[in-house]
Amino acid sequence: MEAGACSARVLAACVIGGIVLGASVLALHLAGAPPAPLDALRRGLRRTGRRRRRPVRVYMDGCFDMMHYGHCNALRQARALGDQLVVGVIGDDEIKANKGPPVTPLHERMIMVRAVKWVDEIIPDAPYAITEEFMNKLFNEYNIDYIIHGDDPCLLPDGTDAYALAKKAGRYKQIKRTEGVSTTDIVGRMLLCVRERASDAHNHSSLQRQFSSGHGQKVDDGGSGSGTRVSHFLPTSRRIVQFSNSRGPGPDSQIIYIDGAFDLFHAGHVEILRLARELGDFLLVGIHTDQTISSTRGRHRPIMNLHERSLSVLACRYVDEVIIGAPWDVSKDMITTFNISLVVQGTIAENMDFTKDDSNPYAVPIAMGIYHRLESPLDTTTSTIIRRIVANHEAYQKRNEKKEASEKKYYESKSFVNGE
Repeated sequence: MEAGACSARVLAACVIGGIVLGASVLALHLAGAPPAPLDALRRGLRRTGRRRRRPVRVYMDGCFDMMHYGHCNALRQARALGDQLVVGVIGDDEIKANKGPPVTPLHERMIMVRAVKWVDEIIPDAPYAITEEFMNKLFNEYNIDYIIHGDDPCLLPDGTDAYALAKKAGRYKQIKRTEGVSTTDIVGRMLLCVRERASDAHNHSSLQRQFSSGHGQKVDDGGSGSGTRVSHFLPTSRRIVQFSNSRGPGPDSQIIYIDGAFDLFHAGHVEILRLARELGDFLLVGIHTDQTISSTRGRHRPIMNLHERSLSVLACRYVDEVIIGAPWDVSKDMITTFNISLVVQGTIAENMDFTKDDSNPYAVPIAMGIYHRLESPLDTTTSTIIRRIVANHEAYQKRNEKKEASEKKYYESKSFVNGE
């Protein structure tokens, strides 16, 4: 009897003790007591997995004078080496001191660089040479991880490498130069064009058709004694894909259409494309053929061939799609095929007299009530760029002679560089 009572007391004590212990543990948990070491480790691992790494920021600088598809391709390659691309646009005075006078002023070059779809940030008035002070500023203030440049040499007036410090710091990466075009090349084409017009050359084919048909695979001095490398651009389907957008318009998208030559793609083009894109959801750009441009603007146009002009337009962040070799007339069938909602045109363009004729290429969209004239923000045209070259002919001639010598040396000694 006494043994049974004793067992009952022990059992009761154990039950009460268990209840008290459980309540104590619950209280500690609700009070925020530290978790067990294993739980802490698991939670820490989960937090680490959720933490995002810092984006890799890369820097590339340049003059970006008379910006062309070669510049854009360099920026595309640079952006592929990181998560964010910061671009330094070199100031006018720095360019003049190191290379000669720029054709396009800083504010226009800023518009052009900002419009490239692979650019995230820009630094205006960047120095031509990357000094130790500026390099530290890039690393510490702009959080730059790597400095990027092409495989062609960039030498300062004293003959030293402009990127020597970045290479020494182990923060330099190289991309492949885009073959077939350079600012020197384009200026040379215009100088050749001016010389042909002045001498009333016997060759009556358009200047650009000479380039496109393969006659440009040589150095042509145009009778001036100064070699001018004309276009040896080799278009590939892969390059067009690299520049193209992967998305198309949605079923209810407001599709805006604008067409033109877009020769020597410049700030005036960029600004009108920006305004056009703001009118809808999808901007479709028609680019006229070389033959169409020659017939409407003279045998010395275009300066850039159809594929070159197409790549420049495709690189613009405001453009969703292009028609390579668009028809001169905007027809009802074309409007239906592309589901175009609005056809627009800027107020500043070359050869606007056709709008007064019976052969107005916009007659159909006008009759349909879907034609709109946009006030052009800038009065810059392709002829404006050519006039700048003509007005400062001697300075650009000297600049080209100097640059052509270094380009010739590059082409003679170049080797294959892996890249895109």
